[in-house]
This record gives sequence, structure tokens and C-alpha cells, in this order.
Amino acid sequence: MPLDKFGIAKRIAKELRDGYYVNLGIGIPTLVANYIPDGMDVILQSENGLLGMGPFPLESEVDPDMINAGKQTVTTLKGSSLFSSADSFAMIRGGHVDLTVLGAMEVAENGDIANWKIPGKMVKGMGGAMDLVASTDNIIVAMMQTNPKGESKLLPACTLPITGKGCINRVLTELGFYEIKDGAFHLTEIAPGVTVEEIKTKTAGKLVISDQLKTMEV
Repeated sequence: MPLDKFGIAKRIAKELRDGYYVNLGIGIPTLVANYIPDGMDVILQSENGLLGMGPFPLESEVDPDMINAGKQTVTTLKGSSLFSSADSFAMIRGGHVDLTVLGAMEVAENGDIANWKIPGKMVKGMGGAMDLVASTDNIIVAMMQTNPKGESKLLPACTLPITGKGCINRVLTELGFYEIKDGAFHLTEIAPGVTVEEIKTKTAGKLVISDQLKTMEV
């Protein structure tokens, strides 16, 4: 069976490393905070001005003033810091974030990403995605492989307004884990119970199946 959003977050958590400073985007990426391996020291940074973000709160722990960039209530860890968004973006633009996890509406086979605007529809705003994709090379996109109409979001070229060009090198969906290189989506891991044929039907961009394709461990 394909992964659900929690399974995607669990798999991304395996890409974390001790000592990493990590920014989690809106949507599925925020769930990664709940799956940081025990004993690993990872510092989560939010562009609205929080360093040291913890897991989502229990109902009894909710503080309406303590939110992440997606306006979800969060917790803080011992030693966390609060500061202005200007300082937060200085950290991002200065290249001090080791890993960024973003959601997306579309990703192209050349590494372009569109994740901030659908013309004619109301969205929360641009957020920090454009700064994030311009300031680090280590980015994972976490998203569902198709849109609500069942159309592939892994495309030859993005059709929506671009957030960043040629900046994405890894994508994780409910079906598989892809590396973007040489103008193609290289499938390196496949979700348990998913077939290559299903992935082919849901990938509009150029797809390459790795010779070392393995089943994803979640």
C-alpha cells in the first residue's frame, strides 16, 4: 500500500543527522518533528522566529501564541530561542540551515519547484520557500504524487508559478523516493506494496528506475 502522510514523515526523519539545523515547511514536512530518532540532537528552525521547535503539543500543552510558520501550535525544547523573522531569514540566507523539507504543488524533472501559488486561488502567502531554496543545496520535497484530480505532480516542466529553478534534488511521495539528476526522476526506493507500473502511470516527467531499486523501510 502507498504510504500515508505519517509514513512519508517517518521516512524523511531517517535523513536527519545529529547536529543538523533543519527547516520544515508547511504541510507534510511539519510532521517530521514527531519522528526525530531518540538520542539524536536536531535543532528545528522556523522562519517566523523560533529555533529549537519541539513536537506538536498535547491538548493540555497548547499555547496559542507558540506557533510555527504554518500557524500550527508547537512546543519548544529546553534551550530554544525566540527572535524576529528578520533574524530568522538572516540564518536562512546565510546558509546556516543543513536540511530543508518542503511541500510542493509541482516538481519538474530539471529540479524546478512550484509550491507557493495557484493562480486564481487564495493561498496563505509566499512564506520563506524562495529564500530556503536559494540558500541550501540539501532539500527534500515531501508531497503526494498526484493532485486531487489524479494528475501527476512530477512533471516535464512546472505549469504553476516557479518558486525556485533547478534547486530540488530529492522528492519523497507516498509511492517512492526519487533523486533528480540528468533531467529525470531516478526512482531509488519504492513504497511497500507499490508496483513500478503504478509509479509509471503517475509520473509525467522522465522516469528512470534504479538498478539498485529497493523497498522503502519506514
